Amino acid sequence: MTDSGTSESQETITAHNHRHPKQEQEPASEEVTEVAPDVIRTQLPVNLPGLGHVNCYVIEDKHGIAVVDPGLPGDDSWKALSNRLKTAGYTVDNIHTVIVTHSHFDHFGGAERIRSETGAKILTHRNFRKAFNRSEVEENEDSDALDPNSEEAQQAVIERIFSERLPWGTKRTKPAPEEIERFRKMGRFNSSWFKTPEPNVEVEDNEIIELGGREWLSVHTPGHTNDHLCLWDPVNGIMFSGDHVLPSITPHIGGITPESDPLAKFFGSLERMTDFENVMIALPAHGHPFTNLKERSIEIIDHHQERLQTIRDASHQLIEGTVTDYMRVLFSERAWGDMAESETYAHLEHLKESGDLTRASNNGIFTYTNTD
Repeated sequence: MTDSGTSESQETITAHNHRHPKQEQEPASEEVTEVAPDVIRTQLPVNLPGLGHVNCYVIEDKHGIAVVDPGLPGDDSWKALSNRLKTAGYTVDNIHTVIVTHSHFDHFGGAERIRSETGAKILTHRNFRKAFNRSEVEENEDSDALDPNSEEAQQAVIERIFSERLPWGTKRTKPAPEEIERFRKMGRFNSSWFKTPEPNVEVEDNEIIELGGREWLSVHTPGHTNDHLCLWDPVNGIMFSGDHVLPSITPHIGGITPESDPLAKFFGSLERMTDFENVMIALPAHGHPFTNLKERSIEIIDHHQERLQTIRDASHQLIEGTVTDYMRVLFSERAWGDMAESETYAHLEHLKESGDLTRASNNGIFTYTNTD
């Protein structure tokens, strides 16, 4: 993830029970499906690298409905949500609670609009925070007087994003002009895209949440983000896994975060998934429901351990390798860029923390050396 967006790793890991190698990239279906008792899955459109949809789940109860991850901001997602709810026999007015699994805009984007129209509560983990701090752009570019949706204000955001240095010392890769224009039309450079809602309810780990006539347990799973929240129904064996565990790709673990060693946190959160007994179904934020949560969690751990070993092996040849050097070892050329560098940086920092590598800075550019 860059702090102007979110995506999942482009590397596919085969899961045992999925139909397609990258089901998370499938375009949003208009189908509305009951995937567990009183839980309906809808899909909302997403046009982000590696993703074609976000699953917005509907939990039914006597008070109306709660929704989990109401998609991107903007009219396209809103219309899709309204139409899916209509198919299920509901309207937006029936929503009394919005659960946001984490602070990426393909998950929180519709939350504030739902609240403004219905008065619904917004529930998050207490660590919920912005994925991109738009206020820094406005302050530094002196654009407070501008319409945030104007071309001038959006250009200020673009210049800010692609002129700043990343933590490991390099500058962001500026997309081609046609790609920037596509993002501009989508709204990715205006304030509504990045504005996060203020939650009404903030939960800690292991809190009981009453939804759908049953008790859910909050499960804090830092790694992909530090505020990632899963929900567990121990009676029916249902786990809302969000982006934490996906069926056929891995969530992006990036180094652009104020927290140290996010990969270590991710490992701990994945290991925790293996401790849950009697999981009947996992409901991810992208892709199809799956039943092998424990095995899938282990697969993802193994995948990242293999990447760490690849870096260890490469460190004997690279000697003083930069993040870019190691990124080119870990990823195929088609995936090179800021996202791949960010994930590489997270792995390098993990190995620095474990004592396998040391880090130096050469004119602001980080280099890593094997400690053997």
